[in-house]
Amino acid sequence: MNTVGLVGCTGLVGSQILAVLQNIPQKPTIFAITRREIPVSSNTRLQIQADSTQWPNSLKTLSPTPDVFISALGTTRAQAGSFAAQRAIDYDLNLTLARTAKESGVKTYVLISSGGVSSKSRFPYLKMKGELEDAIKALAIPHTVILKPGLLVGARQDNRPPEAVLRIIAQALGTISKAWLTDWWAIDADVVGRAAVAAALECSEGKRDEGVWELEQSDILRLGKNESQ
Repeated sequence: MNTVGLVGCTGLVGSQILAVLQNIPQKPTIFAITRREIPVSSNTRLQIQADSTQWPNSLKTLSPTPDVFISALGTTRAQAGSFAAQRAIDYDLNLTLARTAKESGVKTYVLISSGGVSSKSRFPYLKMKGELEDAIKALAIPHTVILKPGLLVGARQDNRPPEAVLRIIAQALGTISKAWLTDWWAIDADVVGRAAVAAALECSEGKRDEGVWELEQSDILRLGKNESQ
């Protein structure tokens, strides 16, 4: 893995992915497409574009073309202002970026999705995420990796009160039980970040056959925790 494109790098999981990429021995060149300036290491090239609808164009012009493209992009209805606006980012922009990645010659694509999603769900958010997964799979990028974590535990920059309460509960239970009470439904964002990078490395180094690789909560825990040892 020589070059990596990354979107969503200011979010809870995306910031962890960026941190892992900046510190792995391979030291890939990282193209981080973002709306604003963020602290980075010497192997990271920021592609600052305040208008996220232009991010596919930013991706298209990267040179050299990334070997791997990782999307941890996502927002909430509250942040976006409406479900339609949320869908424009979580579904439309994500899918356009994935298409652009394929057209540009990216061989490994990694998506941070969510557990329990389905295009047949009656819940709009879970249905949207499931539809995105289906659309990404249909692109047939040589290596397509989809991570499906449970509740993400960690310090968010954005305010999500219902999730915040659950995160506090998860952190408390994890402290008491050394994770066996939480591993089936909650997961540390840094574990997801390590798992995403580990999966990308396995694909780019030819250790996985081409196709779709879906990582459920238990798979993410195994891969992410192994990488920390």
